[in-house]
Amino acid sequence: MPLVPGVTATPDLTALPGSNVLQQLVNGAEAWALAIALLGAFIGAALWAVASHTHNHQYAARGRMAALISAASALMVGAAPGLVNFFQHLGTTAK
Repeated sequence: MPLVPGVTATPDLTALPGSNVLQQLVNGAEAWALAIALLGAFIGAALWAVASHTHNHQYAARGRMAALISAASALMVGAAPGLVNFFQHLGTTAK
């Protein structure tokens, strides 16, 4: 028989003072990350197009990689809240 009762935790974003500021920081950081990913996709696609047109295969490959990495990072930024919530829910089912 355990001497200490079970420990529980219930996440509540409004439980601490300043939580709304933290939420605004997270929202702002996500917006900046998406804007930077979009800028990276634009620059990578432009580099890819110009380098392909001028038959510069090395820079075309770098532009293609920049565009793909920007797309993947936008996917991760967009999916991050869902992934965190999924794993948090998965963690609450552990016994």
